[in-house]
Amino acid sequence: MSVRRSAITAVVAKDLRLFVRDRFYLFVSVLGLVLYAALFWLLPATVDQTLPVGVHLPGAEQVVAGGLEAFADEGLQVTVHDSAAALADAVEHDELVAGLDFPEGFVESLAAGEPATVRLLIAGDASQEVRAALSGGVRELAFALAGDEPPVQLPDVDEMLLGADRLEEPVPLREQLRPLLVFLVLMTEMLALATLVAAERVGGTVTAVLVTPMRVVELLAAKTLLGTVLAFGQALLLAAATGTLAHAPGVIVVALLLGGLLVTGFGLLAGSVGQDFMSIVFWSMLLLIPLAVPAFAVLFPGTPAPWIRALPTYGLVETLLAATTRGEGWREVYHHLLVLAGWCVVAFAVGALVLRRRVSPN
Repeated sequence: MSVRRSAITAVVAKDLRLFVRDRFYLFVSVLGLVLYAALFWLLPATVDQTLPVGVHLPGAEQVVAGGLEAFADEGLQVTVHDSAAALADAVEHDELVAGLDFPEGFVESLAAGEPATVRLLIAGDASQEVRAALSGGVRELAFALAGDEPPVQLPDVDEMLLGADRLEEPVPLREQLRPLLVFLVLMTEMLALATLVAAERVGGTVTAVLVTPMRVVELLAAKTLLGTVLAFGQALLLAAATGTLAHAPGVIVVALLLGGLLVTGFGLLAGSVGQDFMSIVFWSMLLLIPLAVPAFAVLFPGTPAPWIRALPTYGLVETLLAATTRGEGWREVYHHLLVLAGWCVVAFAVGALVLRRRVSPN
């Protein structure tokens, strides 16, 4: 039994008119595209890895500042302050990450072998790593000024870098948010499709359509085509507006198409079990929360946990990151796309099965 193209086209045209008449989702879709694109370009495109550090040492500020400038390659930006009060004020007002307040006669005390205490002023949001690094830097500086060798012999380290060097080439926040912005667009279209399916099912429109020669399989094909076109089209527009298509466009297009298919399957499922707007939102959120985890996980450093890599949208997120931030192509991401395609089949099969049972005349 063949599927009639004219029947599918008629349902898609009808649903598209209903979508355009729904001012809420139409407004949210257009507004979302504009806001997400604007947010993307407003976010910083670079990462500032320098740590501003202040120094105060009465009578010898330049000596200590010159010693700390040896750490410039490690990201330290040293400024000299005339008084301890000015140094503390700069740290308190977040102008500096930390301040080194050396006591009066610090250099003379070191030369005479006398103990000296350096006050380390730390901003409240400074990490433990920054505190440890600055404390160690003060000790090394003290040994250097005193002309002594450190008390221990540090071993030689043969450094081997595996993977991309994110310390030298960190990923800006703008690039990290690409997958999340794409997911937000797909989420909006998923909610729109779920609302449309639920409204037609509860209102009896689907039953009236199936009384005609229209078959259930043709109805499912029309809903799938509409949902995929809307989701993929919106995501593609966002990708074009944010310059995402400049990175491996073939990979990006396929990833977005599979993402559109994925949310369409889940949209069919949410629309099949929902009865009204609130129930649709509930079921949609129940599905969307785990789907959003991979997009948020990229904002935090480290390797994602195995359970995150097992989520349906992980392949989409990883493909977008690989193509846009690491310059990778088909060879590196094909396995992510295959897993994503498998999840598309599962989501569509479940969504279509539930909807078929809900709308079948039998």
